[in-house]
Amino acid sequence: MNKTEMQRLQGTDGIRRETRRSHIPECKGLTPQRIFLEKSWITEQFLELYAYSHVKNLPEKRKIKNVVVGWDPRDPSEIFVDAVLKGIRKARANVLKLGVVPTPLVPLFMICQKADCGIMITASHNPNDQNGIKLFSPFHGMKPLPSDDLQLSQLVLRQKYSQIKNAPVTGKLQDCRQDALKLFGQFTLLPENSWIDNSVNFKNIMVVVDPANGSLTGIAKEIFIKAGFGKVIEVNGDLNGAVNVFSGVADLEGKDRITFDQLKRSAGFFRRHKAVLKLFELGRKNKVSLAKGEKRAVGVIFDADADRFFMLEYDPFKDLLWVLSGDETAVLQAEHLTTRFPKKYKGSLYINTVESDLNAAVAAEKMGLKSELTAVGDKWILLKIILKQLEQESKSSILSKSKRQAFLRESGKLKKAGISSIASLQKLRKILGEGNETVKKDAKPVLAVGSEETGHNITESKFTSLDGKTGSIYSGNGLKSALNTLVATEHLFHSPKKFYSKISRPFKPGFKATLYVYYIKQELFFKNSDVWKKVKQTLMRAARKRSYKVVTRIFPEDPDMLYIAFSGGSAGIFVRNSGTENKISVNLRGSKSDASNLKKMGQEAIKVLFAALKNCDHHFYKLELHALSQIASKTLKEKELKIEKHSRTRLVNEMQKQGIIELSSQGYRLTALGKWYVKN
Repeated sequence: MNKTEMQRLQGTDGIRRETRRSHIPECKGLTPQRIFLEKSWITEQFLELYAYSHVKNLPEKRKIKNVVVGWDPRDPSEIFVDAVLKGIRKARANVLKLGVVPTPLVPLFMICQKADCGIMITASHNPNDQNGIKLFSPFHGMKPLPSDDLQLSQLVLRQKYSQIKNAPVTGKLQDCRQDALKLFGQFTLLPENSWIDNSVNFKNIMVVVDPANGSLTGIAKEIFIKAGFGKVIEVNGDLNGAVNVFSGVADLEGKDRITFDQLKRSAGFFRRHKAVLKLFELGRKNKVSLAKGEKRAVGVIFDADADRFFMLEYDPFKDLLWVLSGDETAVLQAEHLTTRFPKKYKGSLYINTVESDLNAAVAAEKMGLKSELTAVGDKWILLKIILKQLEQESKSSILSKSKRQAFLRESGKLKKAGISSIASLQKLRKILGEGNETVKKDAKPVLAVGSEETGHNITESKFTSLDGKTGSIYSGNGLKSALNTLVATEHLFHSPKKFYSKISRPFKPGFKATLYVYYIKQELFFKNSDVWKKVKQTLMRAARKRSYKVVTRIFPEDPDMLYIAFSGGSAGIFVRNSGTENKISVNLRGSKSDASNLKKMGQEAIKVLFAALKNCDHHFYKLELHALSQIASKTLKEKELKIEKHSRTRLVNEMQKQGIIELSSQGYRLTALGKWYVKN
């Protein structure tokens, strides 16, 4: 990583690591910070220290601060949860405790209660042996920007745990769970937020809800029943800590459909996925009614903390499930808004990230929306929204000339330097004044849809705070996105065959693939590092060999990402460290005609990363080598692998995602890349 980021502890969205207890032998003699940095583990002591440091770093707006805290159920013992609560209270702040709740409820409750910050204890879609923290600011519910992260990191690294270990717990603990859940239910079903009106009837829809054994367990099912769905079935609704295990959105990434062959007991990737199995059961049982358009069989799939959502739709004509990622659901939502309210949304923003299919933005432009591309992370989508709102406000005729000029000067400086802290946005807000009274009531919405391909969709939501004032909030909200998508698709239903054709392709898809390397030394890949330059040279050479015009594109939000655009932006490859897991990805995007070339170039790049970045000290790297040595000699079933049982499923899943093994009817075998990897 570059020098300014050297001591930044956070990734794309807060901190995440595999969890370990601080008392185990491997942690003996090490501080919580050294364990985090050197072992890549989060201990309960580190979480206590991190929460303490963050609260101490909050602006002194009042004598006693209030902190909203929620979590997902991956820590059933609540040892790590208790550590966070203790850290906050030792910092002399009160905890407004929500318990197991979806992530979007934390910033919502924080803003409605006018609290000082929000903390969500989660590792989101990551495996259940990991945990972490997401932070929220009361300023529009924003997540920290890079300079904010860096400032907190420096405080955490300087703080001695011994000084807080025996500090008194002075802050109060207030149980706000019931109030928060009531707010979330009302907020979710508000017509402005759900988009449900008299033109929509869900009685014909059978919904399979998969909360991934996570935060929406029980909650989503109740909301769907209240919304009037004909049949609601919850699967993977155990609060036993097994979040994202054979459930949730992560295993759907990169898939556009699921066939019945993928459910085969011996070799089916989805053979243990209850939501997929249940949808095929419902679909086949009701095939005649589905083909007549009398019913629908839909899966709503979330991740552990419920900020992400994918949709599955059973197609009775093809006997398969269509997988709708963040791209497809966002385009359907955008089409709904621009069709139902064409004048209102014309010229509004459609913001997506570099991970998206390039054709999603093309489809949005055809609807009359203005597309903008940003780096990975929903925080960057929210940043663009807030900036656009402030710019819109600065153009108001009510605003004085001096304020407008001051705003233009300051915003110009920030855009040139790059906006890296929430405080810089607050400065712009202060120039314009605290209220929104300068915005015309008939002003067009700044945003139509914000989207991440991985399932974070953002649309405007309305809320009412304690003082009775209404406001807007923008956050990744899986449940809202699910309801919005189901409303949007119901308006498409004219003839069954046309409907399923539209569901399968909401826009003309381009080519999209992602290649991964896990268990790596992420710190070796940063702008102009040896590995970064070698990958760049490899891709440049491969592109020119295929007669592509090449340009390197810079994203200030993610300066270490290597982004190479080909032939005027019609195709591209970008390479970036994951900010949420210990992996790096080579992302291929372009038209279908580019697919063959992109795949070949991607393979060249991924081999460079395999060779240069693998971390020989990583526990899972050692397990990976051990598994490969077994599979290289003969095909093996998962249970036949001599690997520690609690790590086996995760390891096999991540080896498949790397493309080094594949599942056959006899068991797991090496792929061509796997054979190359073993040989080299």
